[in-house]
Amino acid sequence: MANEGASGADETRDETPQAATDRLNDTSAYQRCFACGARNPDGLRLVFRQEGEAIVTEFTPNLRFQGFPGVVHGGILATLLDETLSRMATAQGRWMMTARLEVRYRAAAPVGQTLRVSARTLAARARILTAAGEIRLADDPATVIATAEGTFMALPPGYEQDALEHFPDLAGFFDL
Repeated sequence: MANEGASGADETRDETPQAATDRLNDTSAYQRCFACGARNPDGLRLVFRQEGEAIVTEFTPNLRFQGFPGVVHGGILATLLDETLSRMATAQGRWMMTARLEVRYRAAAPVGQTLRVSARTLAARARILTAAGEIRLADDPATVIATAEGTFMALPPGYEQDALEHFPDLAGFFDL
């Protein structure tokens, strides 16, 4: 994810709303993440945006994402929450990995109906971020499908360099 306009480490970050939104989505040549990769034909292809203090995405699941007939698989719902909650760190200009994710399923998510996923930061420290989020039906916001709380940790030392060596298409991805 390149922050367009950021050419050097000493340059001041552009914190306009558009710049903050742009860094929420992978603009590298890689784009193969299952949740957010635009080049992953089997993925969810999530696109994130900032709304006030929250990060939001919407997803309309089709039959290939079902568990029980007509119901979205719980693992897909967990993925939606995991990816959206983790974007709270990205919005702050850092990539982090999931350390813990606790999901509470509250209602069945019907296949074919748009889901609105939102997240907010609960606490942020140098190496740890805690976020909470929820999935609701987009056309019936009173219906809560699932809620989650997650803890995210800093990337291990050397991870970025190692990833770039193995996946050159990631060039620019870690530049927030």
